Amino acid sequence: MSSPTPDALLGPADVRELATALGVRPTKQRGQNFVIDANTVRRIVRTAQVRPDDVVVEVGPGLGSLTLALLEVADRVTAVEIDDVLAAALPATIAARMPERAGRFALVHSDAMHVGELPGPPPTALVANLPYNVAVPVLLHMLATFPSIERTLVMVQSEVADRLAAAPGSKVYGVPSVKANWYAEVKRAGAIGRNVFWPAPNVDSGLVALTRRTEPIKTTAARSEVFAVVDAAFAQRRKTLRAALAGWAGSAAGAEAALVAAGVSPQARGESLTVEEFAAIAENKQATGQETQATGQETQAAGKDAQATGQGTPAAGQGTPAAGSETQAAAPSARYAAEHEESE
Repeated sequence: MSSPTPDALLGPADVRELATALGVRPTKQRGQNFVIDANTVRRIVRTAQVRPDDVVVEVGPGLGSLTLALLEVADRVTAVEIDDVLAAALPATIAARMPERAGRFALVHSDAMHVGELPGPPPTALVANLPYNVAVPVLLHMLATFPSIERTLVMVQSEVADRLAAAPGSKVYGVPSVKANWYAEVKRAGAIGRNVFWPAPNVDSGLVALTRRTEPIKTTAARSEVFAVVDAAFAQRRKTLRAALAGWAGSAAGAEAALVAAGVSPQARGESLTVEEFAAIAENKQATGQETQATGQETQAAGKDAQATGQGTPAAGQGTPAAGSETQAAAPSARYAAEHEESE
């Protein structure tokens, strides 16, 4: 790997000059806050433990500050950018500032939430300064879509970082915590000051590191089924699980049955459960549902037997008119005998 030029990374003046040339003004709608400090992007790359053989995917590269730092180390970098102007300009920035690595760079001009495949080898790492307004959905989508991603480091709003890395029992433990933990081991990996961005955000930022689970959660329930339980449990997080999951299970009794079968107290709340326990609940909804279905099928079968038995009763009753017919047939014979006796 050839060494990049010493001044290849973007500084504050470079970022503003690029933005002015492109007519770019960072927008809150897309959560755009550009990193202007070279030391910060190099720190992010180090913290992400990017290796020379890594294929890195970056979401929201913006003007290319982090992209250039990643290209200093990684084998390949694929950037996903939704903004038309930024997407059009980024390849030229890479070619101008790091020409020896330009062949190792690829751009995907798309909304990250709609990306289903990437050019080149499968990504091994995700490193990104995620737009704060869509950080969690984008992170979960990328982890679900690209199972080859082994390591992830994202910079997000500090509050979101706390939620992603929260453990059961924490006040900020919730849907992002559980869903991220479905895919990976999650931890806080540092804080980022406001003065390294342009424009400076009104909130603090934090780094979150995720290491893909070597073995997936052991469950027969599908991910969508487990996530449905998680969503239901935290939609009414102050309620007990028996009450919070009533809609999901069809009734409070159904929720209690699934909880008891999973070994979870119906009086517990979602914030105390691990991802494995949520999976067990989803799995036992399947089991209790199958039992109910089997019972219903037995009831239906019994009903058919009763119907068949009921159909046999009219057949026996149909013999009565036949006997009446015989009596009716015997009446003329008796009358004939009486008349015959009289004539004699």
